[in-house]
Amino acid sequence: MKIDIKISKKPINYEKAISYLENRLVKVYNNKANELIWILEHPKTFTGGSNYLETEILDKSIKLIKSSRGGKITYHGPGQLICYFVINLNRRKKDIRFFIQLIQNILTETLREFNINSFLDKKNIGIWVKEKGKIKKVAAIGLRIKKWIAFHGFSLNLNVDLKNYDKIIPCGIKDKDITNLYNLKKISRGKLIKKLTMKMIKYFGS
Repeated sequence: MKIDIKISKKPINYEKAISYLENRLVKVYNNKANELIWILEHPKTFTGGSNYLETEILDKSIKLIKSSRGGKITYHGPGQLICYFVINLNRRKKDIRFFIQLIQNILTETLREFNINSFLDKKNIGIWVKEKGKIKKVAAIGLRIKKWIAFHGFSLNLNVDLKNYDKIIPCGIKDKDITNLYNLKKISRGKLIKKLTMKMIKYFGS
């Protein structure tokens, strides 16, 4: 199973990115294109998944883009690493929970290679770290499965402007904060992308 790797250096408009993924999904389903891993950043963007509530928008002046992914409201912007993919589960295990576990393993194992201890929360999907004694979220996962093809992906905060999360209730979680990876350790963005990509090829290829 061949997976194309796409890395964008300039920020990509959210709606254009999702349109690209949806078009790629059709081609993958019809065996007219390879699967895809796409690393990028978005300009400042707020998106709401299929389960978000209007009450989770605290600043009514923000522009919210309704997304086809699952989940609630989140923020994307400069300093945040986005990893999208189009992965055909028809060729793999047709188990959404198992696939989410793969993504969580990719993230936690990658961060461990940089000596950063991250962990899961039984109640909330995502990747968590401990910063100054407090548990905070550093990576969010949002997926959609269509025709047993998984798309959308995950975001990892490197040095994003955290003030933007004050405008929403991120992922519908009121009692826990969001943080940046760089608050824990300064690591090379390029090396991080390389390690993440290698892990995804390893797990998605198996």
